[in-house]
Amino acid sequence: MSIVVTGATGALGRLVVDALLATVPAGEVVAVVRDKEKAAALAARGVELRIADYSAPETLAGAFRSGDRVLLISGSEVGRRVAQHAAVIDAAKAAGIAQLAYTGILGGPDADFALADEHKATEQLILDSGLPYTFLRNGWYTENYTANLAPVLEHRAVVANAGEGRIASATRADYAAAAAAVLTGGGHLNTAYELSGDTAWSLAEYAAVISGLTGETIVYNNVPAAAHQEILVGAGLPEGFAAILVDVDEAIGRGRLAGTSGDLARLIGRPTTPLAETVRAALSAA
Repeated sequence: MSIVVTGATGALGRLVVDALLATVPAGEVVAVVRDKEKAAALAARGVELRIADYSAPETLAGAFRSGDRVLLISGSEVGRRVAQHAAVIDAAKAAGIAQLAYTGILGGPDADFALADEHKATEQLILDSGLPYTFLRNGWYTENYTANLAPVLEHRAVVANAGEGRIASATRADYAAAAAAVLTGGGHLNTAYELSGDTAWSLAEYAAVISGLTGETIVYNNVPAAAHQEILVGAGLPEGFAAILVDVDEAIGRGRLAGTSGDLARLIGRPTTPLAETVRAALSAA
């Protein structure tokens, strides 16, 4: 039996592997990757590589073994993910794996925004497969904001259409630690976890945190959805992706990413990473 991480060279996947290697021998960890060269650092740490592609079902036939515990990290190609995930699920079922953990989205079947649709469809495919599952319904990553600090600092403004909505975010490392916990521990089968940060914050509060750490006056500009769409497209984002972000902001305004169940902190055995700590680290790295 191995612990298998798909998408292991991605931003979340690498952190999951790091978390696993802190608790189990490298020989028990497998990374499923598309590009062997990109995974050279993982191989150097003793992690077994299996080459496969979500979009090439024939390559997935050798990705899993009977008894494996598998983490399916959701694909990044919005609009193609249901078919990609279905191929992984089919291969996992054929192999007879012992657990399929999946990184979905906060709220699961109750999430009412477009970005959640493929996650909800994937969860249903997993339920239909009959595989023992663990649903890791991840909330928003704090890095979704801190990775885009440059324009905020340039214009001295956080721009969104989220109103006064609150976001219970956590870092990728927090979510990765939770994934490692359910892959290495017991009692997690056929369970769904609503994962989010311990504290929900508003974008006005986010702007205030940046102000406090930089000494600059950063404001929150809440704009209409259509205006935000134009701003994002003008900044170079594809219209479809911009529309998804605008839709998420509207969901934030409805409170859909504000839930604080405490599941994440319980799984990782510590408080989630505070917003200010992540902002401070991003500013230091800039």
